[in-house]
Amino acid sequence: METSAKILVVDDDPDMRDALQMILESGGYRVVMAEDGEQCLVKLKEEKPDLLILDLLMPRMDGFEVCKALKDPRYAKYGNMPIIILSSVQEGVSQRRYELETGVQMDVDDYVEKPIESSVLLERVGKIMSRIGKQK
Repeated sequence: METSAKILVVDDDPDMRDALQMILESGGYRVVMAEDGEQCLVKLKEEKPDLLILDLLMPRMDGFEVCKALKDPRYAKYGNMPIIILSSVQEGVSQRRYELETGVQMDVDDYVEKPIESSVLLERVGKIMSRIGKQK
């Protein structure tokens, strides 16, 4: 029996996490939450999600640092996990900041600016899940 794809949502705003959870669950996905990058790295190991939806601007450890950490050998098995960046920062600005800080290109699968429409998010998640062969 096919199990539904699991998505890890990382955002410091509890209202945004709740909204994303409702949207994704309405699309048939299982959702796991983290409120910052540090929790994200713990949840990656515990939950082994199929997709990561990651906010960029968060306290403690932001989305830029999570992307950098995923290049570390300790997290190598998550390095190919699809990532959707969800942020109020424009895509070009955030990617440029990441490139300047790390010297590497921001390697993510999609980028969605807040506020997000539920249909757009579900469409983009669905495309990635189809590409990696995961069901809802």
